[in-house]
Parts: sequence; structure tokens; C-alpha cells
Amino acid sequence: MKLIRYGAPGMEKPGIFREGNYYDVSKFFRDYDEAFFEGGGLELLGELDKEGALKQIMVERLGCPIKRPSKIVCIGLNYSDHAKETGATPPSEPVIFLKSTTAIIGPNDAVRIPRGAEKTDWEVELAVVIGKKASYIEKDKAMDYVAGYCLHNDISERAFQLEMGGTWDKGKGCDTFAPIGPWLVTKDEIDDVHSLRLWLKLNGHLMQNGSTSNLIFDIPALVAYTSCFMTLLPGDIISTGTPAGVGLGMKPNLYLKAGDIMELGIDGLGESRQELVAFDQI
Repeated sequence: MKLIRYGAPGMEKPGIFREGNYYDVSKFFRDYDEAFFEGGGLELLGELDKEGALKQIMVERLGCPIKRPSKIVCIGLNYSDHAKETGATPPSEPVIFLKSTTAIIGPNDAVRIPRGAEKTDWEVELAVVIGKKASYIEKDKAMDYVAGYCLHNDISERAFQLEMGGTWDKGKGCDTFAPIGPWLVTKDEIDDVHSLRLWLKLNGHLMQNGSTSNLIFDIPALVAYTSCFMTLLPGDIISTGTPAGVGLGMKPNLYLKAGDIMELGIDGLGESRQELVAFDQI
């Protein structure tokens, strides 16, 4: 299934996308939140879909397909080509940082350049959505805890991230820095999550063109590893890193400015589009 949330910001309703059409499920489910996943909502939704009980709708705007998760856990430097282009040593263990949930926007919403920003950058990433509470789980059991996958643009302000001291988090959690969607695609629809093309274009020019086959740490390893340091709750997101082709890695560096258009996608997970706007435009 492909889960969506649609409607104006802050007023989204749950639905599904199937064969080019949208269907409302708000009559049956309050939202795609922690309670939905914890309460077996995916299984119930699957049964409703089979019964043909869902109402077809028109959709003007898509929101993030998960109502605000408790956390977005991000993995840094998880593609060797990306580590190389940024001058970093590929890590011996996953690099973990957190991205604020207040950064979440819909897949096609505008991205605001933060006040004082100088080096705003793009990062197409595969996001893993957790389906049930996970703590200290084993790698061979990790996929049992995965509900599905999303497309995520892990937007970063490099000056905040790398030049202001402390952790990376301050350059990752700015408002609008987490466009997610268009869909949450359940894991049964993806034959091999470790063989997906992911790409990003800036103003029509292909910047990133990678494959999840090049992940340094694969999905089961990331889920299991992260669960040793924090409890993962249903609906939580693990964003798994980006391949080469970011602005930081270019010579000279290339960063985003107001009016730029980012388009990105992952095989089977759909595409998204964001326009950059100046700080005072939202």
C-alpha cells in the first residue's frame, strides 16, 4: 500500500494512493500516527482496501505521510562516495544525529532558507518508517520492525552544521528542512530495498544519482544499531544517508538560493519537488 496524508498544513487527513487515484480513510482512522501503527492499523487498512470500501477523492496538497513522529534519526556519511567527496573518513560505526520534527513539511512544499544561512544544501535519502516499538533488537529480526519507506530530502545548512561548533543537529533541524513523501510505501511493495536508485535534480540538472546498493550500513544493521541507543517508537523515521553529489562536495561548492527548484525521487517511492524561498517569504 501507499499511504498519504492530504489537506492544508496542520489539517491533513489520512488516505491511500492506488493506481493513480487517491482514496480517503479518515472515516476509519484518525491519522497515521503512533497509535495507528501500534494498534495494527496497517493490517486493518489492508483489509479495508480489499473490500473496496474507500471513497475516491481529489487531492490538492500532500503532507508528510506520517503524522509528526516522535523523532527523525539520521545516519551520516553512510555512502562511501559521499564521505569521500566531503573529505570525511568512512565511519566504522553508524554516525547518528537527530533532526527536529518541526522541520517536517509536505513533499512539494516550499523550503525556506534560514535567517543568516549561507550554505544551504540538498540530500536525497531513503527513509525507513518503524512499525512497532523497538529496543535492543537483533539484526536478523530488524525487518520485523519496519513498516515501510519514504522519500526524504535531508536539507542541511552547512555553515550551521560544520562551522559553528558542537553537533551537526543545528544545521539539520531548521524549519522546512525535512520534506517527506509523497507516500509511505509498505515494505511488501519493495522487492529489494538495497537495490533502489535515488536521484536529485537542481534546476533541471542531475546532481545526485546513486543506489541503495552502496549503503555502508544496510537497513537491518541501522535499525538494530539505533535501537541500542534509543527506543524506536511506531512511526519513527530513520533516514539512511545520501549518496555523492551534494553541494558541499563540489569544487567550487554550490549552495541553494531563493528561486532554485529541487526535484528528487527513489524507485518505487515516488517523486517530490521543492522551491527555495527567502527567509521572509513564509
